Amino acid sequence: MVEIFLKTLPFFALIGLGFGAGRTGFFPAQATAYLTKFVFYFALPAMLFGFAANLSFADLLDMQAAGAYLLACGGVYALVMLVAFARGVRLDTAAMEAHCAVIGNTGFLGVPMLVVLLGDASVKTVLLVLTIDLIIFSSLFAVLITLARGGRVDRGLPLRLLGAVLRNPMVVAMVLGLAWSATGWQVPLPANDFLTLLGAAATPCALFAIGASLADKKIERLQIVSWLSFAKLVVHPAAVAVAALGLFAVDRYVAGVLIAAAALPVAGNVFILAQQYQAGPARVSATILVSTLLSIITVPVVIAWVTSF
Repeated sequence: MVEIFLKTLPFFALIGLGFGAGRTGFFPAQATAYLTKFVFYFALPAMLFGFAANLSFADLLDMQAAGAYLLACGGVYALVMLVAFARGVRLDTAAMEAHCAVIGNTGFLGVPMLVVLLGDASVKTVLLVLTIDLIIFSSLFAVLITLARGGRVDRGLPLRLLGAVLRNPMVVAMVLGLAWSATGWQVPLPANDFLTLLGAAATPCALFAIGASLADKKIERLQIVSWLSFAKLVVHPAAVAVAALGLFAVDRYVAGVLIAAAALPVAGNVFILAQQYQAGPARVSATILVSTLLSIITVPVVIAWVTSF
């Protein structure tokens, strides 16, 4: 356990460094926004393309793992929405709370950290989780928000959702990487060196950006925030463990990666959605902060457990 904690410590130390730089004003909000853009549009896509170019679509499409993860996420999503409805919350805010409970920081934190801690073989499972989050649950959230705001789920909605997904550089990078892999060609050496160099910037920059983006967050509505953080850090990985190890009998190593990915704190892009749709942005912001702080303890515990598999 101590060994795992020491391995995760540098990742969280980088987040802490970014938080300190943002909190003191040395790294202002505008700088954080541009660093985040660099990671989102350049460094992380380069890393993801490199990973995907060495996989096949069959590698990524593990139906047992996908089924287990989808079932667990769907169950947690429904549970959190029911709890929200019991408090008298509107559909749009309930959907946002449910989104907090299942969308972890797989892109900025999970991809760099889990691959290092769980090995290169974890790449395909981490990318599977990222794909499900970006495509399935982002689309579900968009549909729920449309219904909540009095809109209609018309024939044009699937095309709009597809357009939104395809504008995401992480999705584009994975699709292009898989397409390149399907050709059977090796990535030319200069291009590979370029992608490796650019992708190497993703880990430190992403972690620093996570910390800096948390610097202006405040903790409000502690009871709700505590529940949502508990749902993300404990209920979500527990549900994935039950589904993967019990209901679907997923390979134990793959199940361990799924559980570790589910244990990640709430993703920063959930706040962007909350702000865009004005669906509880303050509580989402606070949940990101609290879940990230608590994950310093919970993530090593989960990773120590799954590595015992």
